[in-house]
Amino acid sequence: MTAQALDSIREQLMNRRYEPNVAVVNELADSLRELKPGSEVSYVDPIHDVNECRIVSLFSSTGETPDGGFITPGDDAAVARMLGLQWQLGLRPEFVMPWNVHPWFTPGEPQSKLTPEQIQAGLKPLLRLLVLIPRASVIVAHGTEANRLAGLLLKTENQLIWRRGLKTYKVRALGGRSFAGTPARQEQYLEEMRFVYADAMARTGLNPVTR
Repeated sequence: MTAQALDSIREQLMNRRYEPNVAVVNELADSLRELKPGSEVSYVDPIHDVNECRIVSLFSSTGETPDGGFITPGDDAAVARMLGLQWQLGLRPEFVMPWNVHPWFTPGEPQSKLTPEQIQAGLKPLLRLLVLIPRASVIVAHGTEANRLAGLLLKTENQLIWRRGLKTYKVRALGGRSFAGTPARQEQYLEEMRFVYADAMARTGLNPVTR
């Protein structure tokens, strides 16, 4: 695919970011950006749906702002792994909502390991997101930072967590050093992740498939 074609797709997605199925989440992204002038906050792809979402995929938001302006699991390899996993399980995108631990990025300054303060700062935005997706009852936390934020979330006294019976799963990140190793080892990592997402689907009333 040419760079021009990719730019066209990104423009189309950006033009659709306030469609009814994702508008409130992307308006949240706008409001978070306003809290920290000069920062960037990635949007949620309009393929997702606030009314149908059952599972939040929480990503450790290190690296640079995604080129397309939308939340991704990481680099191209991480994206491919996530898409492959969802296809194998029959997990349609409207049932999943991506989110970043620390929603803010500083343009031109790649984020490395997040500080405890940055992880803590991501707690309120995550709670605000959960309010907007009333059927979500599972968080799959990818990577160390996401695992820590999930732990902080469960320690809060917010009634939303207990009312929904919110469950968190802690798994490795989909890219970078987390997937270093032999092809056999990487397949093992993916199998562990497939098991988690299959369990999350079953817990939320979705039927995972095998291919």
